[in-house]
Amino acid sequence: MVNSLRCEAVEYAYPGGERVVDGASLSVAAGSLTCVIGPNGAGKSTLLKAMGGLLSVDSGVVTVDGEAVRALESRVRARTLALVPQFLDAIPAVTVESFVLGGRYGHLDGWRRARSADHQAVLVALREAHVFELRERLLAELSGGQRQRVLIARALAQEARYLLVDEPTSSLDPEHQLGVFALLSRLAQEGHGVVVVTHDLNLASQHAAEIALMHSGRFVAVGTPKDVLKPEVLDPVYGAHFRFGKWDDEEGAERPFVLPWSS
Repeated sequence: MVNSLRCEAVEYAYPGGERVVDGASLSVAAGSLTCVIGPNGAGKSTLLKAMGGLLSVDSGVVTVDGEAVRALESRVRARTLALVPQFLDAIPAVTVESFVLGGRYGHLDGWRRARSADHQAVLVALREAHVFELRERLLAELSGGQRQRVLIARALAQEARYLLVDEPTSSLDPEHQLGVFALLSRLAQEGHGVVVVTHDLNLASQHAAEIALMHSGRFVAVGTPKDVLKPEVLDPVYGAHFRFGKWDDEEGAERPFVLPWSS
């Protein structure tokens, strides 16, 4: 599959540490939304960084539309892949609008000058991420949830073909959780490839075309929500901590739901 983001037999260990990703393989087609789930420490965030070209893997290969991700020139990579982290390691002293404009790096000319099209893309991204009213605020003044939506806006401003999103709803209230996943679903429908790391199994069930379950550095199940969100798949990884049910979505398709439940 040429129009896809693929990792094949990827392995990675942090210097002096244990192997975090251990033979992981996954293919995400353009025009689809894939949710990566799994317990803490499974290697999900590390693999997402490798898929975005931020890490040089120890073995295996990551390709995007048939080309090695690490071989792409930085500005080409920025136009191809947008990574939304869980949080910023350091918060720059800039306004929201200036920070989101930084997502246009791959589109700027050789003099790094922003043109009217770049500013327009930023305004569109701010509106889509529901942070337009915050555009003149400093990043440091925002709540964690607001800052998370700004990170999504910056990725949208990149206008990349593939979005890699790490736990985008962890700091958001239910309304904004649903809004973020609705936005990511729409982007997939418009032809983007979207990968979302999430612990919310029910949002994954509602929006994902495919769910990939990661455990101990590798994928142990990949399939539709109905294929993956069932006791015989989840219990060996998480333990018997769920109650399972089914509901019909707006199109009449049956979707599973999963509730954490004390025994």
